[in-house]
Amino acid sequence: MEGQPPTPKLLDQVRNVLRLHHYSIHTERSYIDWIKRYVHFHEMRSREDLADGERKIEAFLTDLAVRGQVAASTQNQAMNALVFLYRKVLKKPLDEIIDAVRAERKVNVPVVLTREEVSRVIVVMEGVPQLIVKLLYGSGLRILEAVRLRVKDVDFAMKQVTVRSGKGGSYAKVLCWGIEMTGWRGGQT
Repeated sequence: MEGQPPTPKLLDQVRNVLRLHHYSIHTERSYIDWIKRYVHFHEMRSREDLADGERKIEAFLTDLAVRGQVAASTQNQAMNALVFLYRKVLKKPLDEIIDAVRAERKVNVPVVLTREEVSRVIVVMEGVPQLIVKLLYGSGLRILEAVRLRVKDVDFAMKQVTVRSGKGGSYAKVLCWGIEMTGWRGGQT
């Protein structure tokens, strides 16, 4: 038809919709990669090949879990990308249940040191690294938060730390329980 712009290529259309909805660039790259893999898996050549989405998504996700042996979070990410493709980009609802073989969730047993083990580690350290470890252990700070601290962010008298640019771009005051702060600049308690 004359006067109508040509339909953009599928991946360009996906990028446009992702950007319209303000998705991060990392999500955009990830979704584009999963959609490329999906199209390649089913050897699709045209938009008509995208029909029967539920069955094709199920086959792709099952292959990821069985043959690809991906982690459950990876399979979920692929699923989210494909659901986004069909619902938001192609405007095709996925009405049927997608019953793919699910990747097994790996159970991670956390490694936790006892208080005595932590004390032994801290005793053999000295200087700034020791202070950072004490802050991490005593206040629950993340490593990047502790490394970004400035002297003015530490209130030695109140045993309190101001964390700026923490998770989510906020700032908070954190109490430092059980941390001996003597001997540090300004920390004469």
